[in-house]
Amino acid sequence: MRRYDELANVYAELPNQGRAIDDYHYTPEARRIFPRYNIVEAMLGQVERLDPDRLPNFADLSAALLRAANDAQSLVKPQGKAEAEVIRDERQMFAAAIRGWTSESDIDIEPLGYRRVLTAEESSDWRQRLQERWGLNVLAWHPMLATPVPAEVLVLQEAYMWDEQGAARVRQVLQDAGGRRVAELREYGADYLVDLDLFAPRYTGAEGVWSDNSLAWIAYASHEGTVAFGGLLATALTARWPDVRRWHWSGW
Repeated sequence: MRRYDELANVYAELPNQGRAIDDYHYTPEARRIFPRYNIVEAMLGQVERLDPDRLPNFADLSAALLRAANDAQSLVKPQGKAEAEVIRDERQMFAAAIRGWTSESDIDIEPLGYRRVLTAEESSDWRQRLQERWGLNVLAWHPMLATPVPAEVLVLQEAYMWDEQGAARVRQVLQDAGGRRVAELREYGADYLVDLDLFAPRYTGAEGVWSDNSLAWIAYASHEGTVAFGGLLATALTARWPDVRRWHWSGW
């Protein structure tokens, strides 16, 4: 995950978002970077299909990681020799790191929060349950539905969730209620089950919906700069932090 963030940050610093003078083609420098973070994202996605609660033995785990390094495929295919070369380089770097870990007799492993890609069946089940409980419509919710926003739904400006205090308040409510893990469903790309500490209801280019097994709450981040809360979260956020109202979404 750190490698992906590192590459994405480097790309974000490129002039004109990596575009050439014609604003259509990409610069050679951009073409050396974005294929890297695309393949890193693909490898990460394959690794995260492993369940951290049910990892295989060390030898089988190492083999699974090497398969991700060698076999993971990005949806964005390389265009030309230069892009293919940097993709191959990223694969080799990851494979070398795995071999380095396996050769160490006393490896110091930093604990990570739980984060797992949901299976297709799990994703379908979550969508069905949220549709039945909260009226989710093809992964859209308030205020993007045709019906008026109910009074009990709290709709905030999404900027509140990019303030770490805002996201921390949401997590605190769920932690106090005994929450442990959260399902994260996205408009496109993989869906996840994550530790509560990793939960942040934000729009990332793909709309998102979050809930947990209780279905006692829902959160929805839209492409219109809103994040909506229902159930436990709507009630508790308003009651415990009255100043949250200054972030209220004012409507269309």
